[in-house]
Amino acid sequence: MTELNYQSAGVDLKLYEQAMQRLPGLMSKTRTPGVMDLPGGFAGLFHLAGRREWKDPVLVSGTDGVGTKIKLAIMMQQFDTIGIDLVAMCVNDCLCLGATPLFFLDYIAMGKDNPALLEQLVTGVSNGCLQSEAALLGGETAIMPDLYADGDFDMAGFCVAAADRSELVSGKERITAGDVLIGVPSSGFHSNGYSLIRKVVFEHAGLTPSDEIASLSCTVGDVLLTPTRIYAKTVADVITGIGNESVHGIAHITGGGICENLERVLPDNVAAEIKKDGWQMSPVFDWLQQLGDVKTDEMYRVFNMGLGLIIAVPPQHADAVIAATSTDEFPASVIGEVKAAEGSPTATLV
Repeated sequence: MTELNYQSAGVDLKLYEQAMQRLPGLMSKTRTPGVMDLPGGFAGLFHLAGRREWKDPVLVSGTDGVGTKIKLAIMMQQFDTIGIDLVAMCVNDCLCLGATPLFFLDYIAMGKDNPALLEQLVTGVSNGCLQSEAALLGGETAIMPDLYADGDFDMAGFCVAAADRSELVSGKERITAGDVLIGVPSSGFHSNGYSLIRKVVFEHAGLTPSDEIASLSCTVGDVLLTPTRIYAKTVADVITGIGNESVHGIAHITGGGICENLERVLPDNVAAEIKKDGWQMSPVFDWLQQLGDVKTDEMYRVFNMGLGLIIAVPPQHADAVIAATSTDEFPASVIGEVKAAEGSPTATLV
């Protein structure tokens, strides 16, 4: 009779151990002064005072995944950037509170032990943490052959950040009529809308990841796997440049588009007007819209349309914020303003 064991059930503990041995080096690269050693511990330790002196610290946390962008990584068999997206989606949310990222945890689930795949995934997570100046403090790898087919996987991430209570950037408490809105460019689609993207690109247009896009001078895969921008340094530079109290609100533009995400930070009795011609939109959005004949309203409802963050500040600080948030590749600009209104907050494209 065949002996039953964990390996026969689909989990190879020796292979799992090999995978785990590849991760400590990737974690150590992200070590920050707050990380406390705990060899063999069941959890990670982080000392708040390791990052800065806090007067009245508040922990800020966020969790997210990468969505169906993972399917594209599997199609292309390229796994070393999807972890950057994972970190970005969590960290950028915490930055909207003006918080300093402290540490990050990941959860990776797959159907079969695969040390090489796991190493590539965590390489991306490690690189994202370096961009965020957050420590990769720990994580979990779950092997579940009955839930995931061989070659499939999923990822989730968890960021913990901190801010002094008085320094929390709450748009609903700070944003006021007269504020200007600064648009900080995205690097492309980031990690939202990929179910529609895949339907347009692969099912409707019949393209493959290796196909060249003449108008963009790159391949389909290059465009669609471009990692999400991480705005940790951008937000820190803004706060350093104009002072925390002058940063009235920050919106991370993700699923739901520009208006829906901006409305989340607006207080009652104001209306935000965003000029459609106020920023330099990446040509990847025109390419996708034309490829699938997607209606303009749907594009703005689903995608970030070239904006990764919107920052609300008093008008006298607009130039300083633009300087702090611009690069040669990603120039920021004034994209609108906040006006007095009555009732629930609204954001409108004009």
